[in-house]
Order: sequence, then structure tokens, then C-alpha cells
Amino acid sequence: MAPMGIRLSPLGVAISCLLGFGVIYHLYAGVITSRVAAFRRGNRVNLRDLLALSVEAAVKKVREENALEERSKGKTKEGIDEYLTLGDLRSHKKMFYLMTNTYPELKVNSEEHVNTAVEAAVWNRDIPSDIMEKIPEGKEVPADSVTVWIDPLDATQEYTENLLQYVTTMVCVAVDGKPVIGVIHKPFTGDTAWAYVGQGTNVRSRASYSSSPPKVIVSRSHAGKVKGFIQDAFGNTTTITPAGGAGYKVLALVEPLPHDTTSTYDQADVYIHVTYIKKWDICAGAALVAALGGKMTTLKGEDIDYSGSEGNNGGLVATVGLDHKAVLEKLPNWVPKKH
Repeated sequence: MAPMGIRLSPLGVAISCLLGFGVIYHLYAGVITSRVAAFRRGNRVNLRDLLALSVEAAVKKVREENALEERSKGKTKEGIDEYLTLGDLRSHKKMFYLMTNTYPELKVNSEEHVNTAVEAAVWNRDIPSDIMEKIPEGKEVPADSVTVWIDPLDATQEYTENLLQYVTTMVCVAVDGKPVIGVIHKPFTGDTAWAYVGQGTNVRSRASYSSSPPKVIVSRSHAGKVKGFIQDAFGNTTTITPAGGAGYKVLALVEPLPHDTTSTYDQADVYIHVTYIKKWDICAGAALVAALGGKMTTLKGEDIDYSGSEGNNGGLVATVGLDHKAVLEKLPNWVPKKH
């Protein structure tokens, strides 16, 4: 006798379908709501909301265990191994999908491009009290004028070396190519620096800066010929501090954050970089510097366009509290390498 098949009643089929739909809706309700909200608000986004979302995206745990699971993702322009770790991937997944699920109409660029399972995270629309206090309301801009840059884990090499003081996560919002919102989070101290250019910031410039000579902070892993370049500009007695992470180096230009100590903070007057660098490394810092009245430009004094291509081949110099033009005038002639 042939085995008898299992037959479901119409009621059973209906209940199974409803349960399945309920599970899917529970998992993705926030995403669906965000898509509907995007349709209703048209082609405009509120920048204060984007700042609050950027803070939440940046403040993500990047290490849950000691296993880094690192691997090389290729060579840098200087021929150095560029690492990808479990921390990069975890942070990328949380940051990228939180941003794109909440604002599906925005262009979001991340340093990591590895395909991962979609995460259903959506912003809860809570705005931190310090943002509410400094920025009572936000300006709306066309969504197609906005470019978001996220660095899920800045200073990956230092992360693999357990030099955790250099590690940051960063989010930047550029409008028409200009950095307007910047968030730099230090996951291993818990401090978060944020800025909304022309509106407010939770960091302060220092009381004094020196230009004769300045203390200069530079990359420890992508230095190029920066030492000779700086000595030609400011003299052989110039203090040059190698450090990891572009976010860390920008924070060296401002007052220490609440949990900084001598082991997690270097103080500098100028940040200089002479090799190729990606925009997700520097956009958040550029917004922070601009919010304090400072400047971040190429070594030739040109503004950096934070739309379009991901790379900046013009080097950079960043200052806060100094005459930026006077600093630029001291720099020797510099010819960028082609990439």
C-alpha cells in the first residue's frame, strides 16, 4: 500500500500563512515603516535627524570577543597590507543597514564592501538631549544633495595590534559635497564627538595653539615622506607625532574628550597627510574642524569635494585656532602621485 500523504485543512494552511506573515512583519516592520515614511516625506531629509541617526550608527560595539579573524584585503597605495577584521564587518553591518533602512533614498558609502546578510535595524527616532539642547530644530535638504560616508572601524591596523586608543568609528553627512555633519566615536573609551556645521558641536577648541613651530600629527602606517616635508616647512626641531587613525588625529586638534587620558590622547596643532586617503577617513573630521572655525584642505589649499569618487589624492592639512593660509604658505611645493 502506498504511504498516505499528509493533508492540511484550509484552516491550517491559513493559520500557517498568517503566522509566517506575522514573523516577517515583526522582523521587518521598522524597515517597512521607513520606506513608507520616505515616500511621505518626499525627496527631503532633516539634518538634525541625520545627526542623531549618525550618532546612533557610530556608537556600535566592534569587539565582542578576542577573536579578530583578520585577513588582508589587499595592499595600500604604499604597498602595506590592509586588514579586514571581524570588527570591521560587524561594525559595517550595523552602521550601514541602520542608515540605509532608515533613509533608503540616501547614498551611503562605506569603507567595507563585503556582502553580508541584511540587518533589519532601524533608527528609533530618539534625539539625544545634548543635540536637542544645542540644535532646537533641523534644516531640511533635498535627499539627492546628500552623500553619507561611514568608516566602520578606523585604524584597523592598530586594532589588530591592540593599540585601541587609535580606533574610532565615523559617520559624515555631506551636502552638495561639503561636510556638514561629522561624528567620531571612540568605542574603547565610550566618548563621542559630534558636529553640525553652523549649528553646534559637543567639542571645543583648545585655549591656545602654536605655529612656530607647531606640533604636527601624522600617520604611523601611511606616512610616505611626511617627515622631510614637515621639516622643510617648519624646521628640524618640529615635534612630529605618528599616530593611527584619521579620526584620532583630528581629535588631537581639540580639547580632550571626557574619558581621554595621557595614554589615549595626543595633542597637536596641525594634522598633515601626504599620501592618498579615502573620504570616509576624513569627512567626519572635516566637519568637526569646520564647526570649530577651522579648515581641512588639500596641501595646496583646495577644498575637498565629498561627493563623487571615494579618494583624495591631494594630501591634506587640518588646523583649528591657527591661520590656515599662513600654515599653507610655509609648506614646500608638493606634487601628488598618480593613482
